[in-house]
Amino acid sequence: MTANTPPATSNEIRCPHCGTLFTIDEAKYANIVQQVRTSEFETELQARLAAADKAKETEITLAVANARQQLLEVGALKDSEIQHLKAKLKSAATEQELAVRKAVSSLEKDLSEAKSELGVQAAERKAKDVAVAQSHAVELALKDELIERYKDLKAKLSVKMLGETLEQHCEAEFDRMRSLAFPNAQFEKDNDASAGTKGDFVFRDCSDDGVEYVSIMFEMKNESDATATKKKNSDFFAKLDKDRNEKGCEYAVLVSMLEEESESYTGITDVSHLYPKMFVVRPQFFLAIIALLRNAALDTIAVRTELEQVKQQNIDITDFESELNGFKSAFGRNYDLAKGKFDTAIKEIDSAISRLQKVKDNLLGSENNLRLANDKATALTVKKLTRGNPTMAAKFAELNRPEQPDAA
Repeated sequence: MTANTPPATSNEIRCPHCGTLFTIDEAKYANIVQQVRTSEFETELQARLAAADKAKETEITLAVANARQQLLEVGALKDSEIQHLKAKLKSAATEQELAVRKAVSSLEKDLSEAKSELGVQAAERKAKDVAVAQSHAVELALKDELIERYKDLKAKLSVKMLGETLEQHCEAEFDRMRSLAFPNAQFEKDNDASAGTKGDFVFRDCSDDGVEYVSIMFEMKNESDATATKKKNSDFFAKLDKDRNEKGCEYAVLVSMLEEESESYTGITDVSHLYPKMFVVRPQFFLAIIALLRNAALDTIAVRTELEQVKQQNIDITDFESELNGFKSAFGRNYDLAKGKFDTAIKEIDSAISRLQKVKDNLLGSENNLRLANDKATALTVKKLTRGNPTMAAKFAELNRPEQPDAA
């Protein structure tokens, strides 16, 4: 461009060779500018991509070379470690073999000692077994002798004494545990035969506030081995249930030595399917059944206390109703008497009123007659009286005539 050449405007393009100036519109100008820019951008982009590819290949080559070098170093290090581990493993195997030999030797020694001890223990056990067998034989002989004595004693005892012996046993067992397990309980002989029968013992236990929460009727039954006619436990169920109901007990328990060979009565037997809340127990379970029933009833203390309060309230209400009914009855009787007297008085008053009304009517009638008489008396005159009666008229005339003075 020369100094005299005017500058090109935004819509003019100058040829770089001949300097000729071309004028174009804005759209074509913008298109040409875009073409120039796109061409330059693509050229620059291709140049940069080529440089980047070359740099990438260089880096890849260096990275491959470094990786190969590292692999060689790692391989050498690994080979060295492998050799070291092989040597260490060999040393460990030797040590392990020595330890195993030492352990085996120790175990063999312990095994030998154990065998010796087992031999001694076996000899001691054998001696103990012999001694125990001899002791058991002696104990069995003593038990057999004791059983024979017991059978002989039972044969000598009467049926009443057998029962009393069982009762004494149960009473002694209860007294032995009374202060420890049953401090608030009562366990007494049943001496009330007013209903025709009575049980043996009655157990009752109360809470600290005096509410009874468990009660048991006890019957004790025993018999001699030589008794010809053997009784059954079921023979006494009906009487026991009757005694329980008569004495107001919740449970019934038969402490029995009957039917010793029966498998149905081996400990505590529930016979409530025959009679409600009834059990049959052997003497050794006497305290157990008491504790079992008492502990089962402990959870009901609160309910029983509330029930007792409700009963007391019902009693108070019943008493109040009785007093109210008594008051109503007495008040009714007094009302009936008063009403009778009132009705009688009303009748008498009505009768008196009737009589007074008659008197009143009579008085009114007499008043009328008096009025008529008064009217008649008021209307009476001398003229009327002397009418038709000349004599009386002359008399009245004389009376009415003025007096004459006497002559001198």
